[in-house]
Amino acid sequence: MPFRLPLIAALALSTTAIAQTAAIDPNAYLEDIHGARALETVKRWNTRSLAALEAKPDYARYRQRALDLLQDARQIATPDQVLGDQVVNLWQDKANPRGLWRVASLASFTSGKPVWRTLVDVDALGKAEGKSWVWKGATCRAPSYDRCMVALSNGGGDAVVEREFDIPSGKFVTDGFVVPMFKTGVNWAGPDALYVATDFGPDSLTTSGLPRTAKLWRRGTPLTAATEIASAARTDVGIDTTVFTEGERRYALVARDTDFFHSKRSHIATDGRLVATPLPDDAVIDTVLDGRLIATLSSDWRGIPAGAVVAYSIADLLAGRSPAIERVLVPTSTQAVEQVDSSKSVLWVKMLDDVSGRLVSLTRGADGFWTQSVSVLPTASTIHLEATAGKDDLAFAMVEGFLSPPALYAVRPNAKPVAVDTLPARFDASTMQVEQRFATSKDGTKIPYFLVRKKGSTGPVPALVHAYGGFRNAQTPTYLVDQPYRSGPAGLFWVEEGNAFVLANIRGGGEYGPRWHQATLRENRQKAYDDLHAVGDDLVRTGVSAKRRIAVSGRSNGGLLVGVAMEQRPDLYGAIVMGSPLLDMRNYSHLSAGASWMGEYGDPDKPADWAFISRYSPYQNLRRGVKYPTPFIYTSTEDDRVHPGHARKFAARLEAYGDPFFYYENPEGGHAAGADKIEDAKRAALVTVYLNAQLAPQR
Repeated sequence: MPFRLPLIAALALSTTAIAQTAAIDPNAYLEDIHGARALETVKRWNTRSLAALEAKPDYARYRQRALDLLQDARQIATPDQVLGDQVVNLWQDKANPRGLWRVASLASFTSGKPVWRTLVDVDALGKAEGKSWVWKGATCRAPSYDRCMVALSNGGGDAVVEREFDIPSGKFVTDGFVVPMFKTGVNWAGPDALYVATDFGPDSLTTSGLPRTAKLWRRGTPLTAATEIASAARTDVGIDTTVFTEGERRYALVARDTDFFHSKRSHIATDGRLVATPLPDDAVIDTVLDGRLIATLSSDWRGIPAGAVVAYSIADLLAGRSPAIERVLVPTSTQAVEQVDSSKSVLWVKMLDDVSGRLVSLTRGADGFWTQSVSVLPTASTIHLEATAGKDDLAFAMVEGFLSPPALYAVRPNAKPVAVDTLPARFDASTMQVEQRFATSKDGTKIPYFLVRKKGSTGPVPALVHAYGGFRNAQTPTYLVDQPYRSGPAGLFWVEEGNAFVLANIRGGGEYGPRWHQATLRENRQKAYDDLHAVGDDLVRTGVSAKRRIAVSGRSNGGLLVGVAMEQRPDLYGAIVMGSPLLDMRNYSHLSAGASWMGEYGDPDKPADWAFISRYSPYQNLRRGVKYPTPFIYTSTEDDRVHPGHARKFAARLEAYGDPFFYYENPEGGHAAGADKIEDAKRAALVTVYLNAQLAPQR
């Protein structure tokens, strides 16, 4: 699920709570994540579904090809972080499915010939410690970058153990900082201190299961002796800290998240004072440059439009002066700011313009005005701002498209980008074409979508439409070999066999900035579903596909989207790929991290909110006797973000109504539903044979 998260927590319903709700919901037992009865039901569904799908023609071939593509030794080593004059990267391949965390000099990396030193072999560490460790990142101590807090998940969920690691020696620190397994937030407060937001015991969590308290923990003292910095209300989403560094300076903030999109933020002064930021609560804090806090506005403020990037002097604020608010960048009506980061003296902004990527660098003049330059990168592509350097004005950008393999560039302001590495083509793209089209939604809004198919294709052919539509997450084109959250290379297999793949940029995402997202909040949710139906209808109208030969796929919030689609338009869709879905919207706020998302959907415990949520909630709106498309539902037992009970209960109700379905629950993998590429390849094959069977594609 979501994404600019406060860290998301997951609390399974207690046995007592399940028993209390069983009288009104006979499937409530499936909310008991590791309950014997629930797991027995899951095992039965898994066994039946896998037996049917794995027996279908070409399953083994699809799985092997997907595995070969995903584990190809020829990959681009992405710079996960630039730590001073070093680059760190997590490398995964056939021999290292969970990955090698490794380091190289910035100079060797930029030359395209990095010399790597392995720091953590995640597979070997898990084997030695008897854990199914999955890498979840590292928070490193600036400006020395010699120590990091390494986050490891047992099985792939969001809950992690934080352990202190020494980069020079390549070892975990004996008697170093360790924070037990939880949805913890940590940041370095100094060479020998951490800001920690975690489970501190009784009454230390919010109703979302997130930390209520942020504390300062000094080396040599127990975690229980950490001193409180700030606290949140029990009904808030949670609390967390952020630390930005600029040279030797450290800028710390603490954020009390009142809902998913609103936070009360304060700077932590060197003397411990908390000084509230003047920004509106829904602004997105991005980075620090030249002693200024940089943020992106989510709503109009002081005459500055939503979507603009602004800045103010932190020193002025801490000194008690009202800081001037500087306009850094104001996007046009077709543009959206997606990501903002800083290097030594340059601000980097990753943007979309009609869903096409661009990278802008900005510098601040002595007069307080910001000058921008657009990097000359391939057009009509997706750009990922991978990392920036703190000691140099250097950024690394990955560029790709549906038919264009990823290429990594080293980018400097006002200079031609230099290719660091480019992947060779993994398939014959000369036979394929990409178009951007626009459908008209129910209220007249133009909805962009990308259409990928064979050149000269004449319809109607089966179409696979992927969409998300929530939490400001824009959907942009990525290379068909590895489509994150879109079932890996399943889209490639689909197009190669003469079918159409569609990426729909429906409202709820961030494709056109805050307005695009806010159009579908709460009581306006139906607009996202209308947008999806409009794309499907447009495929029929233009002869690309036909009714009931269209599949829709989505994960997480996208799983909710396709669950609604299945019920609202069974006449239009012939297949539903439903991943890690939210489906029981009556109870979502009481399942795992659901309470943290009420800013997006509303509070179902309030009658006024349930009145509009109830109109689309898939679990409640499933009807007996309707000829629905047969869905393929997948999730993970260890998904501690979106509770697997959503998928389980929906399947149980389908079964009770005598409706067919396929179901696969991976015992590991967390919200990603897969802890490594091996599982991703399996899912790609399962999705492909499912689609073949449901839509009978032309070959």
